Amino acid sequence: MEQLIRLSEEKLLQITASRKGETKFGERIVTVPDDVSVDDFLRNSDAKFVLFGVPEDIGVRANFGRAGTASAYNNALKSLVNIQHNRYAKGYDLIVLGNIDTTIYQEKSKNLNLDNKEDLKELRNIVSQIDKEVAHLISIIVKNNKIPIVIGGGHNNSYGIIKGTALAKAYPINTINFDAHTDFRALEGRHSGNGFSYAYEEGFLNKYFIFGIHENYTSKGVLQCIKENQSRIKYNTYEQITVRKEKSFSEELDFALEFISDTDFGIEIDLDSVENLPSSAMTLSGFSIEKVRRFLHVLASDSKACYLHICEGAPELSDEKNPNLVGKLIAYLITDFMKAKLSSED
Repeated sequence: MEQLIRLSEEKLLQITASRKGETKFGERIVTVPDDVSVDDFLRNSDAKFVLFGVPEDIGVRANFGRAGTASAYNNALKSLVNIQHNRYAKGYDLIVLGNIDTTIYQEKSKNLNLDNKEDLKELRNIVSQIDKEVAHLISIIVKNNKIPIVIGGGHNNSYGIIKGTALAKAYPINTINFDAHTDFRALEGRHSGNGFSYAYEEGFLNKYFIFGIHENYTSKGVLQCIKENQSRIKYNTYEQITVRKEKSFSEELDFALEFISDTDFGIEIDLDSVENLPSSAMTLSGFSIEKVRRFLHVLASDSKACYLHICEGAPELSDEKNPNLVGKLIAYLITDFMKAKLSSED
């Protein structure tokens, strides 16, 4: 686990703003001591959820997107530790490992020129190296019967999460992706736009549902590929649900859940799908925060939901007056997921 920068209890307390008469999440969140292996600690812990971050924007840049997602983990953590520990959400249900050390990868990629074929190839090779770190950590978490919560980073990390989960469970899993894009692009070297196509091709992903893709940003080739695999890949569009109202949001939730819940499934939330939220591909026309939270609650309430991945948020692209909006939303989503999972077991 040398690639993991652990969240220390000291750092946790530094970013937790204690207040007399209140108990903050950060005062109850569980961390892993330096002198204990992560594997041993998870095996002996009663906490159900394990959170870690992947602070990188290499996958986004390798897909010709805007940088800025590397800061989402720290932004979210500061918001998460300062919510209330109360009857609705309890900090001791969550272990925060820290984050994968992406410092060297970020530094290596900083001066690579996307217009140079060799540089682009190297950038995508770096993404593959991060894939291995993500898959390894996820497999340890899942083998210890914990539920991973991952904060990206780009959507490239979906591949490592799906792979690590499938390897730990010894069978392919299903995934539902709340996203404006399919991220099912060609197998041209790893980047944020093809995590699911790689996982599908390599046999780690069985069924895939994309919820709310934007018709203007889905290529003919990708649509044809989905059509050719329609028994295992399904989708609806944002325009069908919100603009033309041909489909009901709630009915589509039920349909999607029925499709993927025949086995364990992961929940992917790409913040590009949320209206006016700072992200790598920010949109003026997207789902409301209420809708994404409802989506997450319904899916996470199913017993087969086995991980949460929140990605593509870019606090660095925020309004200077409101630098913490991305982090606050991610904190809401994390606790929505935890509440729904715990309630489903009562």
